[in-house]
Amino acid sequence: MSLGLIGKKCGMSRIFTEDGVSIPVTVIEIQPNRITQLKSVENDGYSAVQLAAGEKKPSRTSQPLKGHFAKAGVELGSVLREFRVNEQALASLELGGNVSVDIFSEGQLVDVQGVSK
Repeated sequence: MSLGLIGKKCGMSRIFTEDGVSIPVTVIEIQPNRITQLKSVENDGYSAVQLAAGEKKPSRTSQPLKGHFAKAGVELGSVLREFRVNEQALASLELGGNVSVDIFSEGQLVDVQGVSK
């Protein structure tokens, strides 16, 4: 149960260690992640944060989804995902704010999920 980010795979590369060993790495572009909804145990039965990323034309978005983004005060997004977090993490976030790569520390291991075509 931790906060994450929405990103897009740009490609693959490699990094060389001091010993000359090549390590394959995946390059991920992190687009601006905007907070569209904060879900609490009292209202929704669980605590989570909903993030939007990317851009989408207003003509390609349904009216209910436009209202959802307008209520949060953020621009339309092409991707909408939810991350379960604990109550302490939820208290430090605010609706309409941004989440960036600053939530990670150098050398931290992360779990990545993706959809293959």
